[in-house]
Amino acid sequence: MENTAVEILLVEDNSNDAEMTIRALRKSHIANNLVHVEDGAEALDFIFGTGAFAGRSVINPKLILLDLKMPKISGTEVLKRIKSDERTNMIPIVILTSSAEDPDIQKCYNLGANSYIVKPVGFDNFVKTVSDLGFYWMVLNQAPK
Repeated sequence: MENTAVEILLVEDNSNDAEMTIRALRKSHIANNLVHVEDGAEALDFIFGTGAFAGRSVINPKLILLDLKMPKISGTEVLKRIKSDERTNMIPIVILTSSAEDPDIQKCYNLGANSYIVKPVGFDNFVKTVSDLGFYWMVLNQAPK
């Protein structure tokens, strides 16, 4: 793995949604250094430099786009672990999911999610939403150093 700082970590098990997200971010020239992982366990290994990512220079991504319903470890558990660790709790985490269920939304905000976005239906709406999301978090938002 190269030592370039990762700007966006995409945690998404649905290959179609992952591909659309990556295309939307690249089209907007936002995702130069994006890493895609397919489940919660892989996401935690990446963040904390363990498992398959042992030995990686652990530099926090500027943004995590996190799906909720994933194999191995759920998105809510990933959120909980990242936000409860002082090394990683300042990383902005945007939930990008198909669930519009109020209990999911409440739980994610209670665990420290920075934003909760329901995946729009339709390619054009999806691309616009992801592009706007990337622009806000990567360009407009001022994160602590």
